[in-house]
Amino acid sequence: MSELTRQILKANKSFVKQSLSQGGFDEVSKYPSRNLAVLTCMDTRLLNFLEPAMGLARGEAKLIKVAGNTAFEDFDSVIGSLMVAVYELHVHDIIVMGHDDCGMLKTTADSLCRHMAEEGIDEKAIAAVRPKLEQWADPITDIDASVCDTVRRLRANPYLPSSLTIYGMVIHPHTGEIRVVDDGEGQEQRYYESGHTTNERPRRRPRGDDGVDPGY
Repeated sequence: MSELTRQILKANKSFVKQSLSQGGFDEVSKYPSRNLAVLTCMDTRLLNFLEPAMGLARGEAKLIKVAGNTAFEDFDSVIGSLMVAVYELHVHDIIVMGHDDCGMLKTTADSLCRHMAEEGIDEKAIAAVRPKLEQWADPITDIDASVCDTVRRLRANPYLPSSLTIYGMVIHPHTGEIRVVDDGEGQEQRYYESGHTTNERPRRRPRGDDGVDPGY
């Protein structure tokens, strides 16, 4: 057994023992009680930090983490996750949460390709992925602008409904202070002005088409 596995299992044993000694955890629904999904970065400084800074508790929101909190394709794993959150799990609001001092500000296609070559990745494989890396990594030069660009892309995404309200925010990884770069103002108004009524606003089903809890 590897050292990492031993460390995790040791911590888990202590965690479970302490939980059981306190009567265990309350059962929490898989459906976010605040109908909220947060697309944020995988930065280590946000672990056990972002949620309390946002006032979020266990069971209140879906969290999707990806380097640079970006979604630059019409469909990828990020969009797929948001589709599940919206269409299966009653999410009505999405927050794109960037953070200051993001590593993606210094990450480029050149740096990634150079490190891949140093690790022995095949040259043909590097050449094949470089255009995608240039499209993804190179445009991230300003966090506020990058968050706003992701918000814009999500609003324009053909697979996400216009009834969503999408916000852009940035958190400081040391102080926890959050600033709003796009507050979503006017999205619901535009939805209703486009001919929809309040009664038409979607009430998304909490279960799959077969009526079975999907368990996400």
